Formats: sequence, C-alpha cells, structure tokens
Amino acid sequence: MKSCSQTCRTSYIYAMATKMSYSENVKVALQSVKGNKLRTFLTAVIIAIGLTALVGILTSIDAIEGSLNNTFSSMGANSFTIRNRGIGIRIGGGGQRPKRYQSIDYRQAIAFKNSFTFPAMISVNVFATFGGTVKFGNEKTNPNISVLGADENYVQSAGYKMATGRNFSQAELEFGSSVVIIGDEIKTRLFPNIDPMNKIISIGNNKFRIIGILAAKGSSVGFGGDKVCVIPLYRAKQVMTIQNPSYTISVMSDDPSQMDAAIGEATSLFRNIRNLKVADDNNFEITKSDAIAQTLVDNLKFVRIGGIAIGAITLIGAAIALMNIMIVSVTERTREIGIRKAIGATPMVIRRQFLIEAIVICLMGGITGVFLGILIGNLLSMVMGGSFIMPWAWTILGLSLCIGVGLISGLYPAVKASKMDPVESLRYE
Repeated sequence: MKSCSQTCRTSYIYAMATKMSYSENVKVALQSVKGNKLRTFLTAVIIAIGLTALVGILTSIDAIEGSLNNTFSSMGANSFTIRNRGIGIRIGGGGQRPKRYQSIDYRQAIAFKNSFTFPAMISVNVFATFGGTVKFGNEKTNPNISVLGADENYVQSAGYKMATGRNFSQAELEFGSSVVIIGDEIKTRLFPNIDPMNKIISIGNNKFRIIGILAAKGSSVGFGGDKVCVIPLYRAKQVMTIQNPSYTISVMSDDPSQMDAAIGEATSLFRNIRNLKVADDNNFEITKSDAIAQTLVDNLKFVRIGGIAIGAITLIGAAIALMNIMIVSVTERTREIGIRKAIGATPMVIRRQFLIEAIVICLMGGITGVFLGILIGNLLSMVMGGSFIMPWAWTILGLSLCIGVGLISGLYPAVKASKMDPVESLRYE
C-alpha cells in the first residue's frame, strides 16, 4: 500500500499530465522505461540489430558505388577496351553469362595498335598470371598478385600514376627485359623500411629488377588495384602460366566528343584483323570504361534489396515485440490509467502518452542501430577499397522507420488504454 503522501504526489503528477507538453511527455516516458529496464533493453536491442543491418548494408553499398565511380572515372570517359568476351560481372545467380569468343592473340593486338590511325592512345596488355607470389629476401607476398604484361601506354590508360621511378623504355619493350613496375601494396609488404628501386625481386621462378612504383590506387572494391606487377609485354609471353591467353586492347580517344567515331573505326579495323566477312557478327566485345562501373553498380541492387529485406524482417519482429510490451504495460498500469481519467485526463492525453513511450523505446534502439550501421558499413567499405561516407539519407530513413515502428506498435495499446472505463480501472488489482 502506498502512503498518503505518495498517493497525493502521484495524483498531482497525473493532474499535470492533462496539460503536459511533449517534452514533459518524454520525461514521463523515460521514467516508465526505467521501471522496465530489461524488457525495454531487449526490445531496443532487436530494433538496433535491424537498423544496423539495414543502414550498414546500404552505407557500404553507397561507399562501394562511390569507389567504383572514382576508380573508373580515373580512366576517363573517353576510353574503351576490346576483349574477346563481355564484362560478365554478376552478383548471385541472376543475369546472363557473357559470350566468350576466340582469344585475341599477340599478333592481332599488335596489328591493331600499329594500324589504328584515329587520334588516340593505344595500349595492349595481358595477364601473365592471376595468383603470383612476389619474393624479396625472406619476405614474400600472398599468392594473390596479378602479373600483367603491358606496353608503355598501360600506366596512363589504366588510370595509374607513377609514384617513383619510370616507365618502360622502348628497348626494354622490344627485347623483353626483366624489369618490373610494382604496385603500392607490394612495396609496403616487401620494402617497409628501404627504397625498392633497382632491387631484384622474384616472381615465381623469374627475377626482375624494379624500375618503378605505382602510386596507391586502392583495391578498387576487391579488384586488387595495388596488388599488381607490370612487366614488358614481350617478356610476359616468356613467363606466362595462362594457357591460350587473350590480350586486351585499350583505346583512349584524344577527343571525348569523338568516342562514337573512334569505336566505329576500331570495330571496322578489328573485324578486318579477325578476318570477318560482312555478314559475320563481331567475335569480340567493345566496352566503354564507364560501362564497367555501371554494370557493377547495377548488380549491387540485388545486395541492396537483400539488405532492405533483412532489416525489414528484423524491424517487423521488433514491432511485434514492442507491441507486446506495450500491451503488458497497459495491463500493469490499468489502475494508473483509471486514476488519470478520474482526475481529468482525456483519451487523447492517454493515447499520446503511450504512443510517445513506444517511440522513445524505438529511438533508443534506433539511434544505437544507426550509429553501429554507419560504423560497420564504412569499415566493410574500407576493407573492400571504398572510402568513408556519412549516409545522411539512410540515417534519416532509419530514424524515420524508428518513429514509424513506434507509432504502429504503440497505436493499438494506446487506443486500448484510452478506451478503458475509469471506474472499472480503479477496481483493478
């Protein structure tokens, strides 16, 4: 049994509740939350998990998209590549497999480079190995280094910059000299405290002298932009481990407005080099540089849909749990509701009080979930080569969902509380 002073004090608080402002409603809601710490904590955790999944995945996707656009924009909007197959980037089981044609051999690639007269810079490259190991002394890299054979134009056409050293000389390209330009990650791994210039490294069973170091480019969302060794094109033919390799031709037009004309002339020339007849379809693919980024971004929509689905399912579970808590709270506070009605509280005041309590619980979990989502999303993005972003849109969406879940979950209990008969409520024990 409560003392008379406690009852009088409670009655005064309830009487004031008939004309409470929203800030006062929030204070009362927080007091109610403190009285049910465990239930409130568990519900807030469920909401936080849902928003962490939602905001985290959407944040990481936005950061990855930005990284992709930056990576491929460095190659310029005036470049395209000629390959023996389509891009073929798929996420999940959707989409179609790219067509694969007869490999572009060394003779065809060089013939194109020597014969293309359109104002443009031509580069030819080929993968010598995808999983090479680079060694220097007792240090070695993981077996995930891409070794490319390339000409003098590759560094610029691929969007790299030289941090130290120089590009290949014409003599080194013609004679296939054992020289190499290494990526920034290889420098960091093998030469943390010394200058790598002119040092001899081993790539597989072959030794190369370092003549240049590429500036850090980032891992390009998992594509290993800094895990690369570039060797002269002719030398790559001698150390290649890939059977029947296909060469890639990159074309960077001097005038971006002439891209379509450059593609048209390149298509005509390469059809002649491939000995295609007029009625034959192209047995090669020409892809603009920005089309690769767009294809990757388009495929990321499946990940975005999955993230939204995971977050939505978790939030539905949180809404059900919160509604259950609010119904129990209404039942436990039946006598309190009767007292408030008896001293003048209107149904609207009762409804508003319980709705605000539900929203406060949601926001407690929502703010935590949004913070964790931003943190985890950006950490995942940085691991995959992206950069830190502040997703204001997803933050606002997450907090709006919190308020929405609170309103939906608290509406039925609030209406139930507002319809209680004050006489019957006062009799409740």
